[in-house]
Amino acid sequence: MTPEEYLEGQVLLIDKPLKWSSFQAVNKLKYLLINKVGLPKKFKIGHAGTLDPLATGLLLICTGKFTKRISELQGQAKEYTGTFYIGATTPSYDLETEIDQTFPTDHIDENLIHETVKQFLGEIDQKPPIFSAIKKDGVRLYEHARAGESIEIESRKTTIHEFEITRIALPEIDFRVVCSKGTYIRSLAYDFGKAMNSGSHLTVLRRTKIGDYDVKNAIDITLFEESFK
Repeated sequence: MTPEEYLEGQVLLIDKPLKWSSFQAVNKLKYLLINKVGLPKKFKIGHAGTLDPLATGLLLICTGKFTKRISELQGQAKEYTGTFYIGATTPSYDLETEIDQTFPTDHIDENLIHETVKQFLGEIDQKPPIFSAIKKDGVRLYEHARAGESIEIESRKTTIHEFEITRIALPEIDFRVVCSKGTYIRSLAYDFGKAMNSGSHLTVLRRTKIGDYDVKNAIDITLFEESFK
């Protein structure tokens, strides 16, 4: 692809590796496009929806004039697959922090799991995790959390379009979710465990779709880099 094509605008489908931040992924592509393709240092580039470092999968990176499409792309429905670990919670609702509480699971069976799913379909109220980048009083929530501060987090409306359980092997439950912008799958994991009178946290997360864009058509950053050699 020519520099002019990148500047005119492209949506690059990247399969983000585990432990990479979305910011790191954008910076890596920016470096490659400047040094391997010859784009000017101040060309426009950005991603359409953050993916946590502990998640993998589809990251849409827009270049040039297509950066104007970022808000439109962010607003599209997203599909995720992953794993809940039932019977324990963590402060971050995922593996970023250690288990802080354990809960009984003897009462949980397949029927209860499938019945609980129904509670989360449609529009729901959801509180973002304290370990998130949302700002409160000008400070990101995770900064409050790491400082040991206790703060009140307001719930927000979000929509779960589809919620499917794909494997039950307690304490693990695999799922597929299609949801609206602003949904935290970590919070869904926490709330799901609570709704079963137990606890839960997220151990695996992969974003598979954003609107019509599919991770099957995405490229690994390493392969993208190798394509210039």
